Amino acid sequence: MSGPVADALADFRASGSSWAALPFFREGEADHVAARVDARIAAGARVLPDPRNIFRALALTPLAAVKVVILGQDPYPTPGDANGLAFSYVGGGRLPASLKVILAEVDPEKPRTGDLTPWTRQGVLLLNSALTVEAGKAGAHLRYGWADLTDQAVTAVSARPEPAVFLLWGAQARARKALIDPARHAVIESGHPSPLNRARDFPGSQPFARANAWLAERGLPPIDWCLGGP
Repeated sequence: MSGPVADALADFRASGSSWAALPFFREGEADHVAARVDARIAAGARVLPDPRNIFRALALTPLAAVKVVILGQDPYPTPGDANGLAFSYVGGGRLPASLKVILAEVDPEKPRTGDLTPWTRQGVLLLNSALTVEAGKAGAHLRYGWADLTDQAVTAVSARPEPAVFLLWGAQARARKALIDPARHAVIESGHPSPLNRARDFPGSQPFARANAWLAERGLPPIDWCLGGP
């Protein structure tokens, strides 16, 4: 049975993406997840982001190009806010609170956009634990099977000989530390950037400066974390 998510999955596979070799895509699990999400759409649920953007994080940052991995939870549940990249915001209102905290670690003064697409083109994989959500229902698809894709993507980056930095923010992201080889890669942990994090252990943690320092030590170009803005 076809549907918008199944069609997006077929297009992703046809694109020749290196990520399509993961077991999640090869062994049929992706088809089961897509069918489950399409069933929700058929039942009248509004699923976000647009199906064309569901696999955007993988499409923009091939496995061989990954230098930094940032893991999020799921897309913003307000229509028009998400574009398929973890934490990235393209809505018309104020920046989400967590994203403000994140970008304050780049430059607390400079006006900026919330669209993180420029990071992906430099090798930053912005991957959520669930690639879909329902409008007004944050976390609605966290148990749909998407998490296996995230686990496999982290494992695949860790298995490469090329070094990468993993920025793990919050308990859900930090739980994947066990999938990463610390002998080859950097793991930079902190609490979640959400203002609801009572420990407040993300502000001042300097994840971007630390990531760039680690890359520079290995002769790799740093990431330009600065974003344009109005």
